[in-house]
Amino acid sequence: MPTRRLTGPAGTARRTAVASALLAGVLAGCGGGGGTDTGSSPRASGSPNASSFSGRPPSALASSASAASSSAHASASAAASSASARASEFEASVEADTQRRSAAAQKELKKVDGRGNALAEVGMTGIPRAETGGILAVQITITNKTDSEASYAVQVDFKNAEGKVVETRYVGAEHLRPGKRQQPIAFSHQPSEPRLTPVLAKAQRY
Repeated sequence: MPTRRLTGPAGTARRTAVASALLAGVLAGCGGGGGTDTGSSPRASGSPNASSFSGRPPSALASSASAASSSAHASASAAASSASARASEFEASVEADTQRRSAAAQKELKKVDGRGNALAEVGMTGIPRAETGGILAVQITITNKTDSEASYAVQVDFKNAEGKVVETRYVGAEHLRPGKRQQPIAFSHQPSEPRLTPVLAKAQRY
């Protein structure tokens, strides 16, 4: 029996009802699991939820960065001060040791008649004034050429153009092993003018 196609208002109503049923079925299939529809739209799992954000606002982050920078600067300043203090302590200890050796050398050379027994083991080289800030200084090279440990005392005289001794400095080396050498420096404390000439006056091995 042929199917009759409804026309007019009745046909339109029927087509609307069918379309609504189909749409309901599609939505039910997309829901998955037949759970109860709460009416809320789904949210992507990777999207942030602004209401639950617990981070610091930009002003707080800026304050934290500033505090960290200040802390780092303070730490660096403290480290620099500590290094400077250690350098000063080291310089003081070196100066004290140099003075002690100078005093020991001077004391030893008071016992010596003549120029001493170690002139052949001691050399002297001038240091350019450009490297010493204009101060007259000489490097003394002391080499133990014996087969036994020894200590050395050296006297350097600074003379003027007339050959007069204007200043005397003492340097030394202690417990120098055979074949080893040390290179202490003798500084003049006199003004740069008039010019003085350093002379190796005495060298004693003891």
